[in-house]
Amino acid sequence: MGIVRLAAIFLVISTLTTAAGAGTIDDLRASGKLRIGVRQDAKPFSFYNEIGEPAGYTVDLCRAVGVHLKKDLNLPNLTIDYVKVTAEDRFDAIKNGKIDLLCGASTITFSRREQVSFSSPIYITGAGVLFRVDGPQSMAELEGKKVGVRSGTTTEESLLQTLSQFGIKAEVVRFADHQLGVEALAANNISAYFADRAILAEMMKTPPSDAIKLSDIVMSVEPYGLGLRRGDEDFRLAVDRALAEIYRSSELPKIYRATFGSQPPGSMLEAIYLQGALSE
Repeated sequence: MGIVRLAAIFLVISTLTTAAGAGTIDDLRASGKLRIGVRQDAKPFSFYNEIGEPAGYTVDLCRAVGVHLKKDLNLPNLTIDYVKVTAEDRFDAIKNGKIDLLCGASTITFSRREQVSFSSPIYITGAGVLFRVDGPQSMAELEGKKVGVRSGTTTEESLLQTLSQFGIKAEVVRFADHQLGVEALAANNISAYFADRAILAEMMKTPPSDAIKLSDIVMSVEPYGLGLRRGDEDFRLAVDRALAEIYRSSELPKIYRATFGSQPPGSMLEAIYLQGALSE
C-alpha cells in the first residue's frame, strides 16, 4: 500500500473519529445557538402563552441555564432557539439532534435513561387524578369505568401498573392533550383523568366545570430533569454546574415565584434544590 494512500486512509479515519466525538458544546460553539425543546401542553412547566411565546417554570430555568453556559463556556454570542416538541417525540428530538436541551415536564426513569441523559433534578411531583364530584372518588370505584390519561407519559405507565396491581378492570382512554382529557371528564365521557398532579393543579385554577375536582390521591413520586444527549458528559456537567449556580443564587426564588407565586416549594422540592446546589 502506497504512503499517499495510507495517509489518506488515516486522514479519513481521523476525520470520522473527530466527528463522532463531537459533543453538544462543540455544536454550540459552531452554531452559536442553544436549541431547547418546549412542550405546549405541560403548563405550568412548559407551554406557549397567549402571544405565542415559550413560557413556564422549566423554560425560564432553561433560559437561566443558557445565560450561565454563555459565561461558563465563554460563548458570548450564544442565543436560544425554541423548538416545539410533543410528549411522543421529545426524546427522539434529542436522539436525532433536533434539540440540545429538553425543557418540559420530563420524569427521570431508568427506561428513559436508556435513550437520553438527564440533568440533576429540577422539580418533584407525582401522578394525580381528577374525579367528577358526582362519580367515583377512589381507585376501587373505577372498576368497569372509563378513565383518561395523556399518552406518552409516565403517568400512563403508573396508571396501568396501579390498575393491574389492584386488579381494577377499567377502560383506559388515551388523549393527545391534557385539555382534551379534562374536557372529556367535564362532559362525563370518562370518570377520572390522570396526569402529573402539578399540571392538574394548574388546570384547576380555571376549571372547565364545577363538576370536577382534584383528588388527594398521589400514585407516584416523580423527579423532573432536563433531557440531553446520552453519553455527553461534558455538556451534562456544564448544565448541572449552571443549575448549581442558579440554586445557590437569588435567581432561583425569582424563577420559582414567576410560576408558582407565593406557594411554598415544600420540603421535598427544597431538598432537590439543596442536593443540586453542589459547590465547586
